[in-house]
Amino acid sequence: MSESRSLNFIEQIIEDDLKAGFAKTNLRFRFPPEPNGYLHVGHASSICLNFGLGIDYQAPVNLRFDDTNPAKEEQEYVDAIKRDVSWLGFQWDKECYASDYFQELYDWAVEFIKKDKAYVDSQSSEEMAKQKGTPTTPGTNSPFRNRSVEENLELFTQMKEGKFPEGTHVLRAKIDMTHPNMLMRDPIMYRILHKHHHRTANDWCIYPMYDWAHGESDYLEQISHSLCTLEFLPHRELYDWFLDQIFDVNKVRPKQREFARRNLSHTVVSKRKLLQLVQEGHVTGWDDPRMSTISGMRRRGYTPESIRNFAKTIGIAKRTNLIDVSLLEFCVREDLNKKAPRIMAVLDPVKLVITNYPEGQEEWLDAENNPEEETLTYRKVPFTKELYIEREDFQEEAHKKFFRLTLGTEVRLKNAYIIKGESVVKDAEGNITEIHCTYDVDSKSGSGTEASQRKVKGTIHWVSIAHAVEAEVRVYDRLFTHENPDGDKEVDFKAYLNPNSLQVIKGYIEPSVKDAAVGSQFQFQRLGYFCVDQDSTTENLVFNKTVGLRDTWAKLQSE
Repeated sequence: MSESRSLNFIEQIIEDDLKAGFAKTNLRFRFPPEPNGYLHVGHASSICLNFGLGIDYQAPVNLRFDDTNPAKEEQEYVDAIKRDVSWLGFQWDKECYASDYFQELYDWAVEFIKKDKAYVDSQSSEEMAKQKGTPTTPGTNSPFRNRSVEENLELFTQMKEGKFPEGTHVLRAKIDMTHPNMLMRDPIMYRILHKHHHRTANDWCIYPMYDWAHGESDYLEQISHSLCTLEFLPHRELYDWFLDQIFDVNKVRPKQREFARRNLSHTVVSKRKLLQLVQEGHVTGWDDPRMSTISGMRRRGYTPESIRNFAKTIGIAKRTNLIDVSLLEFCVREDLNKKAPRIMAVLDPVKLVITNYPEGQEEWLDAENNPEEETLTYRKVPFTKELYIEREDFQEEAHKKFFRLTLGTEVRLKNAYIIKGESVVKDAEGNITEIHCTYDVDSKSGSGTEASQRKVKGTIHWVSIAHAVEAEVRVYDRLFTHENPDGDKEVDFKAYLNPNSLQVIKGYIEPSVKDAAVGSQFQFQRLGYFCVDQDSTTENLVFNKTVGLRDTWAKLQSE
C-alpha cells in the first residue's frame, strides 16, 4: 500500500493487522452479492472497494454469489452481475457460490445439534416473534428448546428429506434468549423452502439463512477481511459466534468490518424498490437509463472509469451520506470530455437559408474530432445552402446579451462561415419556419483570410439539411423530483416519480455518425454527451443523452 496518501479506515485496519503479524500472503477479499436483482451504484462502491484493495495489496478477490434464497434468485441476475463487475474493469480470482457449500453447512449444523448448540423449533413465525422480546425486554425460551439431541437430529433429517411443508419447522442456534443483542436470541439457521434453485435444482428443500451461510462461506474461502455495509454491524457478534463453533486455529479467521452506504440523490438503491419500478412499468427494465443500476448507467453512456472515479471521490466512511447525483455526473462529464468525438446535431430545428450561397454548391469542411486529444484529428462535414440550426439560437428581436443569431447581426457557423440575419418567413400562426441570411464568402474558418480572422460575438452549430441523418433522441432527467425519495417513510417513494424524466424527440445529426455502433459516445457540440442506444438500427438511429455540458439541474434549483 502506497504511503503517499492518507488511508481510509478500512485500509488502516488492514495495515494494523499486517503490523501485528498477519501474513500479507493470507490477504483475500470478496464481493458477495445476492443474485436477486441487478447491481446498482451502491454496489459499484463496494465492488471498487474490495477489488481496489485486491489491486493495492496484490491480493486475490473472490466473486461469491450468496444464493441461499431460491424464491428470489435467478441465473439472469448471476449473469448480469458478472457482466457488470467485468465491465467496471475488475477480474475475480475465484467464482464461488454459497450453494457450493450447502453440504458443509448442513454437516456443521448436524454437529451443532449433537453438541446441543442447535434445535428444531416447530412454532409458527408469529409465535417465535412474540417470544423474541424487545431491545429493552428479554425474550423467552421456545417450548421446543429442550428437545433431545436424538429428536432434533431425526426432525432435521426429515426436514432435509422434504417430509414437511414450508413453515412447519426451522433449525435455530441455541444461544441466549435474554441476550441484549436481539440477533443473538436463538437465530434461525435453516428454513424449509420447496423451491427450485438455479444451481442445485431440487436437491435441497432446506436452505441456510444468510447469517449462518455468510461467515462460514468466508471461512471456507479463507477470506481475511469480510467488508459489509453498516447495517451488518449488529450482525458481527453473531458472525463471530458462528465462527467460534467451527474455527480451526491453523486457518485464517475472517474479520467482519463495516462501512457506510453511500446513497445517491434523486433515485433509490434498494433492489426491492428497483424491482418494483420494473414490475409496475415505471421504467422499461433493469437497464433503463434512468435507473441507478450499473446496467442502466452503462446503457445511458456512463463509463466504467467515471464510476470508478466517483467511488474513489466519495471514499469510504463510517456514516451514511446522501451523495448528490451531480457529483456522479461531473465524473462522467470529465471522463467523456477527454474521450468523446465531437459532432454537430440539431435537436429543435429551424430552417436556415443562406440566400447568397450558390444554388447546388456543396463543400466538405474540416471539423475537429476532439480538441482534448494529444493528436488532433479531423473529419469532413458537408455544407450547403440550406441548414438546420437550433431554434433557440435565433431571436427576431433580442436583448444585448443574446450573442447568437438575430436580424441585422452576425454569428459564425462553427467550422464554416460568418452569416448575418436578414429576414424570416412565418406561418399563419406567426411561427418562424425559415430564417434567411447572407454569408461572408471570405470568412471560412481556417482559410487564413483577413475576413476569417474577424471576431463576432457568437458561434452556433448546424447541420446540412440535404445530408442530415434523422435520429430518435431520448433526453433523460432525474427519475425522482425529490432528492431523497426514501427520506419520508410516511410517503410512498413512487409519489416522487418525475413525470418528465424521459422526453423522446426527433433530431438531425451530421452524416459522419450514421453507421455508429451501439454504445458509441459523442459530444453533440453545445448540447451535451450522447451515446448510441441498443435499440438503434441502420434504419432508425437512437441516441441516449448521457449528461449535459453543464449542471443545469443545480442552476434550475437555485432559481
